Amino acid sequence: MDDHISRRKVVIIGGGFAGLFAVRALHRAPVDVTLIDLNTHHLFQPLLYQCAAGILSSGQIAQPLRVVLRRHENVRCLLAAATDVDAAGRVVLAEAADGSTQAIPYDHLIVAAGMRQSYFGHDEFAEHAPGIKTLDDAMVVRRKIYRAFEAAEASTDPAERARWLTFALVGAGPTGVELAGQIREIATRTLEREYSGVDPSQARVLLFNRSEAVLGSFGPVLSRNAARALDGIGVEVHLGTAVTQVDGGGLTVRRQDGGTERYDAKTVLWTAGVEAPEFATALARSTGAEQDRAGRIKVAPDLTIPGHPEIRVVGDLMSLDKLPGMAEVAMQTGAYAGRHIRYEIEGRTGEPRPFRYRDLGSAAYISRGRAVVKVGRLHASGLLGGLIWLFIHIAFLTGFRSRVGAMMTWAVLLISGSRRERVFSAGS
Repeated sequence: MDDHISRRKVVIIGGGFAGLFAVRALHRAPVDVTLIDLNTHHLFQPLLYQCAAGILSSGQIAQPLRVVLRRHENVRCLLAAATDVDAAGRVVLAEAADGSTQAIPYDHLIVAAGMRQSYFGHDEFAEHAPGIKTLDDAMVVRRKIYRAFEAAEASTDPAERARWLTFALVGAGPTGVELAGQIREIATRTLEREYSGVDPSQARVLLFNRSEAVLGSFGPVLSRNAARALDGIGVEVHLGTAVTQVDGGGLTVRRQDGGTERYDAKTVLWTAGVEAPEFATALARSTGAEQDRAGRIKVAPDLTIPGHPEIRVVGDLMSLDKLPGMAEVAMQTGAYAGRHIRYEIEGRTGEPRPFRYRDLGSAAYISRGRAVVKVGRLHASGLLGGLIWLFIHIAFLTGFRSRVGAMMTWAVLLISGSRRERVFSAGS
């Protein structure tokens, strides 16, 4: 009887797409929601590379969680990092911003903690090859890109200039392909006629990938189209190569024939691979859940951990039916988890239907007039692909200000090539 009178406690770990859509599904439900995140903002991660490339500002791709959820009166936002879970006692342990440890009880737990950058066992590469998963990462990458051109301008040694004007990216998924295209556009269009001692258009952009295809998840047709688009703007694609060493002067790769090759590059960026955060291991230890090779939590068709129907894992951290780590998967799994908790609390009978992912497509923007899009049976590239890409991203940007601001910024970029978000400090 008390269960029907007292308000249930729902804890959601992570304020990304999965966590946000779970919160929205619980809007006005008779529950008290605690949203735990180490950041105060919701980030539109698919556009991080545009922030790094100086197109969009951080405010256009990130919104304060308290603003996004201001009408959700049953939600409490907690700035903290989830560190452990007591599945038997139904308590999440979190380290708050002041360093204290808090114990947050729950009746239902939704884990939407996301994934972090993986260097495939070579974490030492991170010092010289930053990834791009957070806003802070994007600022680091932006500084490295634009500082390279400044260093080339200042150098009087032709060999040193060439090293500064060489950019190497590891990983030919959407982020790697999109960022490689943007660096070439910066070099050939944005910085045109801005330097007196160096020609930015001479910049080399090298893209390395272990597999034999760029954008392999898009299918062979769009993969070939993307490869042609990259070649058309001057990106040098090296497929079937595994990175074996990264240092301050460049990287070494191993080809499929076993040979190795050294590439001198002052700027190396890492866009390959993800792995689960430490919290996933703690969750698996407490619940007995299985993890896949990347540390993702294996879940049942209703997204619960077997033996723990009160715990649901959603988004990138979830391992189910080989679903990809994409924003659409996160949105749909988060909404599904929130809805079914609501149904359970409202006393709706019957077993929950298994989660079914509705594939709404994939899109990658390479450079002006060059994009590839897969939406169901529709495969598009070139200008049409760019227009579809624009519609998709405008539709999912959070907040009216973000949509309007992004549209205006993209319009200026298309017309003039100007990028206003290029400020950095030489000492930072």
